[in-house]
Amino acid sequence: MNAEMPAKEDFVSFRGYKTWYRIVGSHEEPGKLPLICLHGGPGATHDYFESLEAMSTTGRRVILYDQLGWGNSDHPHNPSMWTVKLFVEELGVIRRALGLERVHILGHSWGGQLAMEYALTQPEGLASLILADTLASAPQWAAETTRLVSELPADEQQIIQEHEAAGTTNSPEYQEAMKAFSRHHGGGHIDPKPEWVKRAFEKLEANEVYLTMWGPSEFCVTGTLKDWDITNRLGEIRMPTLVIGGRYDEATPTITETIHRGIPGSEWVIFENSAHFPHIEETERYLQVLSQFLNRVEA
Repeated sequence: MNAEMPAKEDFVSFRGYKTWYRIVGSHEEPGKLPLICLHGGPGATHDYFESLEAMSTTGRRVILYDQLGWGNSDHPHNPSMWTVKLFVEELGVIRRALGLERVHILGHSWGGQLAMEYALTQPEGLASLILADTLASAPQWAAETTRLVSELPADEQQIIQEHEAAGTTNSPEYQEAMKAFSRHHGGGHIDPKPEWVKRAFEKLEANEVYLTMWGPSEFCVTGTLKDWDITNRLGEIRMPTLVIGGRYDEATPTITETIHRGIPGSEWVIFENSAHFPHIEETERYLQVLSQFLNRVEA
């Protein structure tokens, strides 16, 4: 996206595998800090962050990477590997390998969960968190997405309920109902989709990491994260934090408000014309809000 900004791509060794990364920009201007972006999923890829590469024009490097298991990183097939602990450890390894002593971290969706889990380890040099379209409680997410499903047309609700009860969530009917949900609350309504967004969505299909940790769909949480809840630990996050959500987000305003109220002194911004991807849906305003937050932290 930013052909004028230099970019470097390579691999970091992690647990005997290779994690792919991309750095956009060559250095930090005085007083600026690099920005690491953590993609969602679990098991998505860096591709849909292309619009955030523009942050490299604000005097800082932008670091993207594909978390182990998908994208350009190695794809070991071992469901027991896919744990929060593994991805927290991987983030620490990336930081050390790239010499990122002081950084901002932006996490989107699952990436926000990962960012908070990482922050709870109290790592040194974490200047700020940007928690975008994310959650502090999988049970709260399940309750909110159940409510959103109940607002779909009756025939789509029935398809969803029947296939979840029968365990046939891989059926074409269920997949179509998932797309209907996404058109309202995910990224399904982004039209036309940039090539890099299409690429990201295609890579998430039939994904071992997502199925293991999350489940068959955004609103059917059956994976290892189904009971995940750090709501009562949010007060331990002490660095400057910006919480972001879309008005029509599957990470509903109720969900992002929980994070905002839990993290002392955090800021909270709702993008009124967005669902789950404000950085794609309202890119210009998003980059402005993000730049202003980072500048305030660095000042």
